[in-house]
Amino acid sequence: MNNATAFDIIIPARYASSRLPGKPLADIGGLPMVQRVYQRAKESGAERVIVATDDMRVAEVVRGFGGEVCMTSAEHASGTDRLQEVAANLGLEDERIVVNVQGDEPLIPPAVIDQVAGNLAANPAAGVATLAEPIRTLEDFRNPNIVKVVAAESGLARYFSRAPIPWPRDAFAADTGALPPGLEPRRHIGIYAYRVALLGRFVSWPVAPLEQFESLEQLRFLYHNENIHVADAAEEVPGGVDTEADLQRMRELFDD
Repeated sequence: MNNATAFDIIIPARYASSRLPGKPLADIGGLPMVQRVYQRAKESGAERVIVATDDMRVAEVVRGFGGEVCMTSAEHASGTDRLQEVAANLGLEDERIVVNVQGDEPLIPPAVIDQVAGNLAANPAAGVATLAEPIRTLEDFRNPNIVKVVAAESGLARYFSRAPIPWPRDAFAADTGALPPGLEPRRHIGIYAYRVALLGRFVSWPVAPLEQFESLEQLRFLYHNENIHVADAAEEVPGGVDTEADLQRMRELFDD
């Protein structure tokens, strides 16, 4: 990363998760998950780390460990909407870079936070930067819960999809039992860096048709001809916590 890159981190932390209510406060190795994520974020090069929440229980815990909190509406449809409200409340400048670090990734490597911020700073043609990693199994390639991304030589994203893309037509016509040699599909990793001005435009746009069908909000940017820069993550990014099984796995990792 360019050491001169100035950026802030916003960690959205909703209490009312549909699959795991109270998720930000779930205990992991003696600390609430939101604190684990906050600690990782503070190890990055960010000048400021802010937790965005709509619940006073989360806010009180964050303030209790010395973190900064911004209260947000409970009505936001997406994490990007929540980020925009924080940026507006804090009066951040249009060109300021903010990184969205998911509140359910207590093992997020600080290096990839720095990487995505630096990539956006180094690519003025992009309004958003994000990361990816190789898909190595046929099961993951076909899994609609794993989002795939295809990028151009420039590193700018061309499409994100839950479908298996790019589709190896001839290879799968002969053998659908394995990924063919030479195919290098990429899994999208849900960390984003944005410029504040683009967040303001995003929330003014209605849900895009592509976004509606795929349930992928990043497609709203592409629909409006806003470039998204994609690069392979500098370090492996462990999975986050979406389910009770994920939470148990994370607790076991911290207990080792």
